[in-house]
Amino acid sequence: MNTKIQAIRGMRDVLPEETPTWQWLESKFRHMAFRYGYQEMRLPLLEPVELFQRAVGEATDIVSKEMYNFTDKNGEHITLRPEGTSGCMRAVLENNLCYNKTQRLWYQGSMFRYERPQKGRLRQFTQFGVEAFGMAGPEVDAEMLFMLRDLFHDLGLTPYLRLEINSLGTPDERRQHRIKLVEWFTQHSELLDEDSLRRLESNPLRILDSKNPQMQPMLEQAPRLLDYLKDDSRRHFDTLCELLDKVAIPYTVNPRLVRGLDYYTRTVFEWVTSELGSQGTVCGGGRYDGLAELFNPKPLPACGFAIGIERLLLLIQSVSQQDNPQWHFSPDVVITHEQQNDGVESQLLAELLRQRIVGLKVLVDCSGSKLKRQHQSALQSQCSAIVTINADSTIRLWDLPSSQQMTCDEKTLIEWLQQYHH
Repeated sequence: MNTKIQAIRGMRDVLPEETPTWQWLESKFRHMAFRYGYQEMRLPLLEPVELFQRAVGEATDIVSKEMYNFTDKNGEHITLRPEGTSGCMRAVLENNLCYNKTQRLWYQGSMFRYERPQKGRLRQFTQFGVEAFGMAGPEVDAEMLFMLRDLFHDLGLTPYLRLEINSLGTPDERRQHRIKLVEWFTQHSELLDEDSLRRLESNPLRILDSKNPQMQPMLEQAPRLLDYLKDDSRRHFDTLCELLDKVAIPYTVNPRLVRGLDYYTRTVFEWVTSELGSQGTVCGGGRYDGLAELFNPKPLPACGFAIGIERLLLLIQSVSQQDNPQWHFSPDVVITHEQQNDGVESQLLAELLRQRIVGLKVLVDCSGSKLKRQHQSALQSQCSAIVTINADSTIRLWDLPSSQQMTCDEKTLIEWLQQYHH
């Protein structure tokens, strides 16, 4: 009988050798958000199912097939969050955060979708999300693209990403376009695959996003939503393009760019790459001015974006010409001991050093190995000094950069380390 317990399929561990890279990337996110005036929001993992049924749409794959939902002990229908925007909107409305003011928020955390795991697509994945509330103009749409341009430049990814933008117009404009789109697809129904036929009645706009090569010529000729935009939506989109042109951010207008969620209006965008195969979307976002009205009679314009951290890390690793950027934990000092029963003395010495020298990183070898093995391990840690408690209770200091060794007492050791640390 196999008693080995494994992680649930599509949910992976982030191992200690990987976490420094995560921390490095997360610091880039925080710095970027701080520079642009966005504050952190921390959202719960569990939300009412109704939140996503209303916001995302019952006809979407997320709600109909991908949510991890269940009934709790009180009979409440709840779910692990599949995305962050709806929960962020709920929090803003519930806590009245936009009363007579705007909000710029960001969050990071796990999202959950039940789908087939593959490279760049997990059932538990991590998103960095940014949302802005109470600003209706295209200027904040542009601000988010400026922010992302800065982030990708800082990460060295600019040559590997391209920006695609589109406008989904208003719900009325989409309804007019939908009529023509359904007529077009119905006329060419023999070319639609099974997935597209299913979407024909529920979400025909998503058919434009199909990657089926046999459908591409027909999709290229399908009615364009851009042609159904009225003056306000056209002016919004043209202003966004003008702002991008003025700051020299290259982009492509992609009339077939849609979002999988029902709440998007007007601006939509994606940063995509050719380096990751079929999972080429690294960041997606746009405007969702109608979302608040699904929960509250008062309109609240909003826009945002989300980045899949696992997929972004895959891109960084695939294009990196050098070692992956990491924060390695390298102790300043490793304390070893010649006799096994000196482990207590090692810990007491380490604590003395930490208290006397603020910020000093001290690691104690508690492996119980022979002294030679302890020294090998200390050298692998890339420390700057090895301190050994000898069998006769004397202290030996090994300064690795100079290769000098000396026997000393605690006072001399502290004085030397104080000089080194500063």
